[in-house]
Amino acid sequence: MNRRSTLKGLLAAGGAIAGLSLVEWKWHIVEDALHPRFYTRKEEELFSSIADTIIPAGAPPSVPGGPTEPIGALSTGTDKFLMKLLEKCYEKEEQDKLRLQMAALEKSAEETYGESFADCTQQQRIELLMARAHSEVEEEKAFFDFMKDQTVRGFTTTQVVMTNYRDYQVAPGHFYGCASV
Repeated sequence: MNRRSTLKGLLAAGGAIAGLSLVEWKWHIVEDALHPRFYTRKEEELFSSIADTIIPAGAPPSVPGGPTEPIGALSTGTDKFLMKLLEKCYEKEEQDKLRLQMAALEKSAEETYGESFADCTQQQRIELLMARAHSEVEEEKAFFDFMKDQTVRGFTTTQVVMTNYRDYQVAPGHFYGCASV
């Protein structure tokens, strides 16, 4: 029995497992270094929280033959749609206005509840967004209206919603020829 080579193999395997866990733990640092992001992680988390607040995951309506799993803005990828829409389709000035309003929303959550918007409960997030909806400041009201409209647009145009709940067909109708083949 060669104990020395067995111990070396076990030590190498333990080191590999520890190294992999370290890589997994710090992977986001490496990923950010290699692939610069348009939005910060905090902004992405805020997008997801806003979309989840506007359209939370819930039981779908009873649709004959439709899916029974709960769907919401996060499960359909609406938050990713919002991020790409704002990154690719809007001018820098609009993006900056949106980022300012998102930072103000985050600051408001920290002042009111002592935690970030994403860490607030669903009811607290609703209260914060509704305060923006009924605000006297035009930018805050426009921010809420924009986020609500685009979240609903992104959700209702996903493949899951269109095919399972709206009975969308890519090529509706059928062609029945007059000659049998």
